[in-house]
Amino acid sequence: MRFVTLVTTLFLLSACTSAPEGIRPVNNFELERYLGEWHEIARLDHSFEQGMEQVTAEYSLRDDGGVKVINRGYLTEEKTWKQAEGKAFFVKDANTGHLKVSFFGPFYGAYVIFDLDQDAYQYAYIAGPNRDYLWLLARSPKISNERKQDFVKQAKDYGFATDKLIWLDTPPE
Repeated sequence: MRFVTLVTTLFLLSACTSAPEGIRPVNNFELERYLGEWHEIARLDHSFEQGMEQVTAEYSLRDDGGVKVINRGYLTEEKTWKQAEGKAFFVKDANTGHLKVSFFGPFYGAYVIFDLDQDAYQYAYIAGPNRDYLWLLARSPKISNERKQDFVKQAKDYGFATDKLIWLDTPPE
């Protein structure tokens, strides 16, 4: 019985780091260019970011080869800043934009970059382990309406509930 529980637990933990079915991470990913600050432009809501605005993610290298992640956001109702520190590691290899990220203990979730401005690294479309998690990140807190429209189109084509997106910037026209 213990073996079945162990196998089930390991399966569930690995499933949390897998990309959603049909979504492929970008190739030719360059971590050095991805490091630094990113602004959250849009997201599907979830409990750990509820009521937050001015959300940023800061990525830097860790001594163990992983990525240090600092997420920060302003809780509008409480009028206070909240910050969480996590760690991320590549799932497959360093050339594939698919990482596993953890903010608590041994539990990891998928961080799948499915579109990226590979010329200048100015925007990124991110999925989690399933279609309940979706983000549009950019180097600037404001991006073009065309980019927003492209994000919504791609996300809708992949089966995300784009009508439930929360825009920290203005929604696309």
